[in-house]
Amino acid sequence: MENSILISTKKNLGLEPDYTPFDLDVITFINAAFSTLEQLGIGPVGGFSIEDNTATWSEFMGDDARYNAVKSYVYLRVRMLFDPPTTSFVLEAMNNQLRELEWRLNVVREGDLLDAPVLPEDVILDGGGP
Repeated sequence: MENSILISTKKNLGLEPDYTPFDLDVITFINAAFSTLEQLGIGPVGGFSIEDNTATWSEFMGDDARYNAVKSYVYLRVRMLFDPPTTSFVLEAMNNQLRELEWRLNVVREGDLLDAPVLPEDVILDGGGP
């Protein structure tokens, strides 16, 4: 499977990897999807963006297979912006899929947070500063 974020997203959109006229559009929409994922707490701390076809999925999510839904999420977000469906039925189905993927990714992230150790400097007892 292709590990390049741009190339794999282009393939899902039906664009050939060497066809570049829409690369700027696709990259912009991929980065918008990454921005949304960062707000959900998914991905590297401080966010993530791509500039070309060298950025890889493993750079974004490491080797954690529980986050494979990120690939589908990014594709659907890009598709909705780059080539939105023309019928309301398909639009609604894609929006429902996006909401489900957001929910499922959030469940994984929350599970990670529950497993994270609590350090003494992370605890605030009186609601004030540490």
